[in-house]
Formats: sequence, structure tokens, C-alpha cells
Amino acid sequence: MIPVPVGVKVWLATGHTDMRKGFASLSLLVQEVLKRDPNGGHLFCFRGRRGDLLKIVWHDGQAANLYVRRLERGRFLWPSPADGVVAITPAQMGYLLSGIDWCNPVEVWRPTSVG
Repeated sequence: MIPVPVGVKVWLATGHTDMRKGFASLSLLVQEVLKRDPNGGHLFCFRGRRGDLLKIVWHDGQAANLYVRRLERGRFLWPSPADGVVAITPAQMGYLLSGIDWCNPVEVWRPTSVG
């Protein structure tokens, strides 16, 4: 899990992105398409066409970071391209990275004792 400081927003770039892009190309997308500052300390998430690969661009104030996450099974739940850019909370990002529905997480009830 990425240690996200308080006050940092997580932005999802809707639609799909070419996953061959590196940090410089994704930062340029943040700047020109999403109209945000890639060095502002916020996290910007991009999903590939197949839906099992996620790249996160983050400048933490000291260095530029590019994180990659691939799911072995399933796909990352992603908003539709009509939504534009979507902001989520760091807690929702934790669900997203785990492959859980971040829009409507459901707590599974487990019994505490048997019998």
C-alpha cells in the first residue's frame, strides 16, 4: 500500500490508457488532458485496456514515482469515460488496488464462534 499523506487526492483517469507509456508520458497526460499539476503531490491512476494493469503517478515532494499494479485474476473497477476525471479517497484507492468494488464495498460477515 502506498503511504498517502493527509490531504492528498487520488484522481482516476477514465477510459483506458496505453500502458507502454512511462512516467514522462503519463505526467504529460496529467498536465494536458486532466488539466492538473503532476508535481502537485496528488496521485493519478491510469488503467490499461484489458483492465488488469494499473499505473499510478505520484510526486511526493522529493521524487517522482511510478507504481504499477497487476491483478492475477479479475479487473480493476473503473468509471466510464463519460465521467471525465474522478476523485476518490485514499481508502477507496486501497479497495481499488485490492480488486474490490470501491464504489460500494461490502463487509462480509464472519462468525466469531462455532456452535
